[in-house]
Amino acid sequence: MSPPKKMALFAITWPLFIESSLQMFMRTADTFMVSKVSDAAVASVGVSNQLILFTFLLLQVVSAGTAIVISQYLGAGKTEDVKRFAAGAIALNFVFGLVVSIGMVSFSRPLLGLFGLQPDLLEQARVYLVIVGGALFMQAVNLTISAITQVHGFTRYTMMVSIGMNLLNLTGNYLFIFGPGGFPKLGVPGVAISAAISQCVALAAYCVILRKVVRLHIGWKQFLKCRKEDLKKILAIGIPTGSNQLSYSASQLVTTYFITSLGAELLSTRIYTQNIMYFIMVLAISLGRGTMIIIGRLVGAGEKEAAYRQLYRSLRLSMLLCLCAVTVIVTFRERLLGLFTQEADIISLGAALLCLGFILEPGRCLNIVIGEALRASGDARFIVITGVLAIWGLCIPLTYLLGLHFGYGLIGIWIVFIIDEWVRGLILLYRWRSRAWESKVLVKAESKSASAAM
Repeated sequence: MSPPKKMALFAITWPLFIESSLQMFMRTADTFMVSKVSDAAVASVGVSNQLILFTFLLLQVVSAGTAIVISQYLGAGKTEDVKRFAAGAIALNFVFGLVVSIGMVSFSRPLLGLFGLQPDLLEQARVYLVIVGGALFMQAVNLTISAITQVHGFTRYTMMVSIGMNLLNLTGNYLFIFGPGGFPKLGVPGVAISAAISQCVALAAYCVILRKVVRLHIGWKQFLKCRKEDLKKILAIGIPTGSNQLSYSASQLVTTYFITSLGAELLSTRIYTQNIMYFIMVLAISLGRGTMIIIGRLVGAGEKEAAYRQLYRSLRLSMLLCLCAVTVIVTFRERLLGLFTQEADIISLGAALLCLGFILEPGRCLNIVIGEALRASGDARFIVITGVLAIWGLCIPLTYLLGLHFGYGLIGIWIVFIIDEWVRGLILLYRWRSRAWESKVLVKAESKSASAAM
């Protein structure tokens, strides 16, 4: 018997919220500490992180598909299949991550050269990209094991790993940037080394959790004997999910290129502002992930009406929390920006962008939460089609026109962000209300045999 849905949502979501907040905090802490080196260093790390985020989304193809498939199978009571899916997913993402890491290291200079950075910024960005990018294969495995752990309901354990990673990362940043007690001051390379070490330690922790907590005892033979049918089922969800995220990330790379052409000051403004807004985004992200886990279980168990109603409960809560968070950030906007820089022009423009969060963030909540619900039901392809058409057919051309051609700069680009989130969100809402997703469930034949276990 599953617990009441509100209790289940809270129990699953609060560790996800803390975990996601800590992940965002790690990015913000990196930016804050690097800002003590120089604004130019912030720009170089920011551009490198755009590429890392791009590849990070590639790595999420397998983990996203794994989470949804395992969630539905758990809901359908097919627990004997879960171990097999988990082994295949971990093996696949390790190989994929290794290929990505090699690519990031081998092609770091030409990749960064696409952004037209000045020579000094290019070299700093390249060093950061080689170190952090080279460790992406560990992050690939971490993402997969984390997804497996979360859909089993052990979200507190992934939260604890995030806490440990952040503490380790912050300690490393402090040592390498400020050099207390004669410790070498490495600057940007030090921040990269700290991030790579924290990923390595997290990998060890996740392996222990998978075996001792989730109790999935996976041996080498199981990793090597992956079933083609299982991988196809994972990729059937993961590829559309990853393609949508990849499309969005690619659009952000194009946007970053546009902003870079406007000058390093505006690029720094965008980075500082986004780092603050991440703490609002995390509310929608955590509610979306919690909703995905619950709805995946419900549709796997054949409880489609309960799944339909659950989305609206999650959406109402997400919107409320989002508006409360925007209010707090806007109230203290200049002080928050002052933590990163003392440049008056950057603070003034960044403060104006933060105020636009009252319009932007509710649209983002709509988009993220409904998107996760549709993915959980197996309706991932519709999200891809919507995302590609809206982003590349409407938003990228508008970004160029408003931001560069008509000279509205970052204000114009932020207006396009608002249009993008609301257009995609409303389309996905229409899709959910149509209930077309009910025909996309992956385990229809098995769902009669079991009820959801949460």
